[in-house]
Amino acid sequence: MGGPSTQAELARQTGLSTATVSNIVKIMLDSGLASTEPITSSGRRALNVRLNSNGAVAVGIDFGRRHLRVVLASLSYHVIAEESVALPLGHQAEEGIQAAVDLLAKLLDESGVARTAVVGAGVGIPGPIDRRSGTVAQGAILPEWVGINILQHLEERLKIPVFVDNDANLGAWSEVTWGQHTGVSNLLFLKIGSGIGAGLILNGAPYYGNVGITGEIGHATIHEQGLVCRCGNRGCLETIASTTTMIELLSRGEDRPLTPADIVRKALARDSATLRVLDDAGLAVGRALGNVANLINPEVIVVGGPLAGLGDLFLDPIRRGLVRHAVPVIGETTKLSMSSLGDRAEALGAAALVFQHAGIRKT
Repeated sequence: MGGPSTQAELARQTGLSTATVSNIVKIMLDSGLASTEPITSSGRRALNVRLNSNGAVAVGIDFGRRHLRVVLASLSYHVIAEESVALPLGHQAEEGIQAAVDLLAKLLDESGVARTAVVGAGVGIPGPIDRRSGTVAQGAILPEWVGINILQHLEERLKIPVFVDNDANLGAWSEVTWGQHTGVSNLLFLKIGSGIGAGLILNGAPYYGNVGITGEIGHATIHEQGLVCRCGNRGCLETIASTTTMIELLSRGEDRPLTPADIVRKALARDSATLRVLDDAGLAVGRALGNVANLINPEVIVVGGPLAGLGDLFLDPIRRGLVRHAVPVIGETTKLSMSSLGDRAEALGAAALVFQHAGIRKT
C-alpha cells in the first residue's frame, strides 16, 4: 500500500470483492497492522485505511549544522520513508524543531503511516548531551542550541516519546544494527564533518561514561602551538581535520566556498592540493585514533560523515597514522573501514535507538 486508501479503492486496486477487502481490513485492525479514519469520498462518508507497518514504526531524526534528515523505519528495520532538507547556518533550536515537526508530518502523510503506529523518535544532535538533564552541553557544533533541554522541547512538539543522543553515538549504534558490523561487540564510530566526534560500543552496549559526554576526540590536542579551537584550546584535531578546516584551506582562489561534496569530487579527480589536505588530516586523525585504540582496543573503527565516499583515499593516511601511534599488535589487528551507511547513519541509528528503548528486537 503506497498510502491511505478507502476500502472501495483497495477493492479496485486488488481485484478483490469489497466484502473480502472488508474482512482483511478487519483482521489487520484487530492485529494492529492497520488503522482507519473517517473521510468524505465523492460526497459520501468512507473510511481511509492506513498501514501501521507491523504495528511499530520508529522515527529517526538527525539534526546537523546545515541539514535535517528524518526517517521512518519499521520493526523489520525497513526504511518506510526518508527525506533530508537544508537548514540555514546558525539556525535557532526552535527553527530546527519546527522543521522536524513539519517534515515528520509530511512523511507520515505521504507514506500512509498512522501517528498511532509511531512508538517514538530518536534524535541525534552534533554535540555532547548531558544525560542528567537532557540539555545540549558546551562544545556542540550548534552553539545556538547550547543549554536547551532538547528532550523536553521535542517531546512537547512531537507529542511522542523522544530519545536524544549525540550523533556520533547514533552512528556507532547504526553500524551494529543496520550496518555491516552487527556481530561486533567493540566498535568505534568516528564522524568527521564540521566537527569530529566518536561513538563507542563497548562489550556490546553504547558507552556513555559518567554524565554522557564521551568520544570528544575532536578536541584531542595534536599540535600544542596550533590554531585556537572553538573549545578554547590550541591545536585540537578539529582545527586540522574537520571539513570546515579543509574547506577553508581549499576554497582559497575559488569563486565560491567549497562543500564536502566538492572535496570528494576533487579528490577522486586526483587534485593534488585536495589530496595533500586529506593526507595531512588523515595522519592527524590516525594519531588521535591510535591513542584511543591503545586505551580501549576496539575490533573495528568505522569512519563516517560526508567524506565517506572517499574510501581508501582517506582511509590510507588514517591507517598510516593509526599504525604509527598505536601499539603494534593493536594497530595490526584493528579493522578500519568506511561506513556503508553514508549520510544516513545517524538517522538510522536514531530509529534503532527507539526500538532499543521500547524493548523491541530486530526481526
